[in-house]
Amino acid sequence: MKLDTFYLIVDSAEWIARLVPLGVKLVQLRIKDRPETELRAEIRRAVAVCAKHQSQLVVNDHWRLAIEEGCGFVHLGQEDLATADLDAIRASGLKLGLSTHDERELETALAARPDYIALGPVYTTILKQMKWDPQGLPRLSAWRERVTPLPLVAIGGLNIDRIAGVFEHGADSAAVVTDITLNADPEGRTREWIARTAPWR
Repeated sequence: MKLDTFYLIVDSAEWIARLVPLGVKLVQLRIKDRPETELRAEIRRAVAVCAKHQSQLVVNDHWRLAIEEGCGFVHLGQEDLATADLDAIRASGLKLGLSTHDERELETALAARPDYIALGPVYTTILKQMKWDPQGLPRLSAWRERVTPLPLVAIGGLNIDRIAGVFEHGADSAAVVTDITLNADPEGRTREWIARTAPWR
């Protein structure tokens, strides 16, 4: 399986409707703490936009809704992995991405037979409080050897200037949140990310 080199992560279907038409081919919808009716509506809108623009949608955490709404991918953190029904996920045809932050989590993730592995934070991130120090580029290289042939996603503190480094150290895809969503020109920044990740596409 191949992931696009540019992996956008946003917290609403509104962001997806705004940025996916620019050429985003891989996007994660990561919404926390919302009622199920709102979550379902957001997922449905995201599915429709992504289908129209041939973009791969990944739903974060909400694997039951992802199954019910006919999504193609779900991404789970370690806590969600511990409670998810992996048999149901597999039976539905959903592909599975998993977050990892240390060796123990990598072992746990590999045992779940995912379709891709994410490592983070590569750099210091402002997205959320993390108990892990930045992993650094050498850890990406080490993970690359451990997870082959699975795709490896780098996440955490990435910006335009750090794109080349993560690919040169073995990442298949670079995930980004705040470098786009907090940018004064999210559309312009998205286009820049698409262009700058093109050499590895």
